[in-house]
Amino acid sequence: MEIENITFVITTFNSEKIILSCIKNLPKYSKKIVIENSGNHKLKKILTDQFTNIRVEVMDENLGYGRANNIGIKLSTTDYVFILNPDVFIKTEELNFIFDTLKNINFAIASPIEKKEINKFNFNNEIYKDVNEVKGFAMILNKNRMKGELFDENFFLYLEEIDLCKRIKKLKEKILLLNIGIDHLGGKSHDSHYNLEMEKSRNWHWMWSKFYFYKKHYGYLYGFIKTLPNLISSFIKFLFFFCINEKIKSQNYKMRCLGLASSYLLKKSYYRPLFD
Repeated sequence: MEIENITFVITTFNSEKIILSCIKNLPKYSKKIVIENSGNHKLKKILTDQFTNIRVEVMDENLGYGRANNIGIKLSTTDYVFILNPDVFIKTEELNFIFDTLKNINFAIASPIEKKEINKFNFNNEIYKDVNEVKGFAMILNKNRMKGELFDENFFLYLEEIDLCKRIKKLKEKILLLNIGIDHLGGKSHDSHYNLEMEKSRNWHWMWSKFYFYKKHYGYLYGFIKTLPNLISSFIKFLFFFCINEKIKSQNYKMRCLGLASSYLLKKSYYRPLFD
């Protein structure tokens, strides 16, 4: 696997304070595509002024993680796409190790591990293992083995990478987890000023996506049975925290209830964070 045949695709949303550090760690001569979901044209100028081999597309609306990544994948002209979250930092030696490991291996999806989780997996002294799914913070896609499969754009946030992996495994393709740790801050892709709204959005979408995932793969009834305990638990916790005046916690559990209710009613994933 050669760096010239890889495009890094990064979806951003209010990520101006962290995206620069992410891209600085990538090879200068590698192709990079940034899909900016918060309409920040200023960020486009900053990135194109500071970096080479970079293309920045500013969206007129927040398209969500999967749909934005699909745009980046379709714009890429290389055989491989490396999808990264803006809060992922990969050292040069780590990148070289990843590329050397995947050289001459037939795979559809591969992913390194977060350094904080590297001891959770047993590789039996191997450098990689065939798995059913990987996390979406750093995914290498082999477009020649994907057979046209992309992210399901009905997911706005959460489980879109698990859904993609499930479809790829049905095609009998390999998904590899690499015994290579990289730094991922997690939940730091946006400015901390937006934490409250982002937390509301996360809770709503986590529940919406959970039911949608189960319904898509196993049917409505299965999805309802699997998520009903979440609805009951969230409603009880909402009432409890509301009664003791814990506004943020009660609000988060309320959002979980609303996300599930919308998914049960087969409504699209419509909730979007509100910013001033």
